[in-house]
Amino acid sequence: MGIAALLDDFRTDRTAGSAAEFSLVLPLLLIFLFGIIDVGGYAWAINKAEKATQMGTRMAVVTDPAATGLASYSYVGKTIGGVTLTQGDVIPADSMVITCTSASCTCTGCPTGMSISKNNANFTSIVTRMQAFDPGIVAANVEILYRSAGLGYAGDPSGMEIAPLVTVRLTGRTYAPFTLYLIKAAVPLPSFSYSLPMEDGSGSVSN
Repeated sequence: MGIAALLDDFRTDRTAGSAAEFSLVLPLLLIFLFGIIDVGGYAWAINKAEKATQMGTRMAVVTDPAATGLASYSYVGKTIGGVTLTQGDVIPADSMVITCTSASCTCTGCPTGMSISKNNANFTSIVTRMQAFDPGIVAANVEILYRSAGLGYAGDPSGMEIAPLVTVRLTGRTYAPFTLYLIKAAVPLPSFSYSLPMEDGSGSVSN
C-alpha cells in the first residue's frame, strides 16, 4: 500500500469520530448543567435569607429589645413635636429611629432623657434565631431598627409604652456558584428587610 493510499484512508476514516465530537461538546454541556444547578442554588439561598429575616423580625417583636432604655422609658410629661404628652396620649409617629448593629445602637430623634445602648445578649439571640434558617449569617450582616409608628400610649401601665415598628435588615450575604468555583468567586445576594409592629417585647423566647 502506497503513501497516497494510507493518507486517503486516514482522511476518510471515521473511527472514534463520535468520541472526538463528544469531547468538544462536553465542556459546554457541563457549563450548562452547572448553570442550572447554580440558578436553583441561588434561588434557594435567597429563600433561606428571606425566611431568616422574617424569623429574626418575629423574634425581635416578641422578646426584649436589643436597645436598652427603650422598654423602660416613660413618655409622660415629655414634649414631642411641640406637644407635651400626658397619661394616655398616643405617642406620635416618626419621633425616633433606633438602629442597632453588631457594634452598637444609635438613636436619631430620641426624646430627652432616653438613654440608648446595645444589649448584646438580646441582639445575639435574634442573630442566633436567624442562623437556624441560614447558618452563614453573622452578626455583622444584621441590622435592627426600632421606629416610632404612632403606636403606644404614654404612661401605659402594662409594660413598654411605645410600640415601635421593628425592622430587621440582612445585608452582605453572598452565594458561591459551582461555575465560578475555580476562581473562588461569589455572587452577592440582594439585601433583605422585613417589618412588624412590636408585640409584647418581653422575655427571651419567641412564641
